[in-house]
Amino acid sequence: MNDGFDFDVIARSLPYLFRDGMVFTLKLTILSAIGGLVLGTILAMMRLSKNRLFNTVGTVYVNGLRALPLLLVIFWFYFLVPYIGAWIVGSDRPLAVGGFTSALITFTLFEAAYYCEIMRAGIQSIPGGQVAAGQALGLRYFQIMRHVILPQAFRNMMPVLLTQTIVLFQDTSLVYVLSLTDFMGAAAKVAQRDGRLVEMYLFAAAVYFVICFTASRLVKRLQTRMAIVR
Repeated sequence: MNDGFDFDVIARSLPYLFRDGMVFTLKLTILSAIGGLVLGTILAMMRLSKNRLFNTVGTVYVNGLRALPLLLVIFWFYFLVPYIGAWIVGSDRPLAVGGFTSALITFTLFEAAYYCEIMRAGIQSIPGGQVAAGQALGLRYFQIMRHVILPQAFRNMMPVLLTQTIVLFQDTSLVYVLSLTDFMGAAAKVAQRDGRLVEMYLFAAAVYFVICFTASRLVKRLQTRMAIVR
């Protein structure tokens, strides 16, 4: 191994980085985005509800999670989820919760606070007359939301939702502090094993940049197309 930039260490590590690391990262991103979007939509409806209890619970949840550093939340859930699970099932011992499950719960709950605000803005962008029209047809609140408001809100907020998902993809790199084998964690392990920190971290940065830049350009094109359609 020479003292210069070693491209060979990158080439040798590609199967491990992408088969194990990137697959883990994409799986965590996709599942967290789906879970966060579902929970975030429910929270948005709670925040817009005239029921004071629902509104208060949604507001406290969203403002509380958004005020905390993500890294701190990751550590909290990683160490607390086994004890919380044991308390729920009445076990004397902490439950064996895997690192992926803990990370999935963490990102789902954390990202829901951000998806909530996006969906809340989307719901509020729909003219109030459509709610009144639904009520005139005899539809209930949740029926109006499901069939009238939410489909339009999703369409209006799609570029912003996708942008937040790109941010989520970047944030998943923080799980490497738990020694999980996401893409960043895989790169860090190879860097430590072979003593090639510069090569591996530069390569990881390049991969994240290419993926996120490409995704951002696609989101921008989608936003332009949607603006033309309107």
